[in-house]
Amino acid sequence: MKGPGKSEGGGEKMGCTFCQIIDRKMPAEIVYEDEDLVVFWDIHPSAPVHLLIVPRIHVDTLNSLDEGSAGIAAKMVLTAKNIAELYKIQFGYRLVINCGREAGQVIFHLHMHLMGGWGRRPARP
Repeated sequence: MKGPGKSEGGGEKMGCTFCQIIDRKMPAEIVYEDEDLVVFWDIHPSAPVHLLIVPRIHVDTLNSLDEGSAGIAAKMVLTAKNIAELYKIQFGYRLVINCGREAGQVIFHLHMHLMGGWGRRPARP
């Protein structure tokens, strides 16, 4: 892992929007958190349910992961599955990780978009 602050895209931990949300220095509608992840609503949703799954540790992009840190990606996917069930969208949802500026990554802190709820009115727990 390249480590905190070793940015491919320009984001240092200190000025990182997601780090500030995790540290409760910026507001967000947090729906789940544990020792590794924080999940909150996207402020520019592209779906009826559009949540962001964000590791607590600052990792710039998927490219910054290595064998020692790749487990966080698996935990993000399993958390997405569980959150999809909680919001009753488990029969149709999308997971997206934008990796790098050319893929549309805007905030350089690894995060996964969980989007769904197009086919039915999603339930809020």
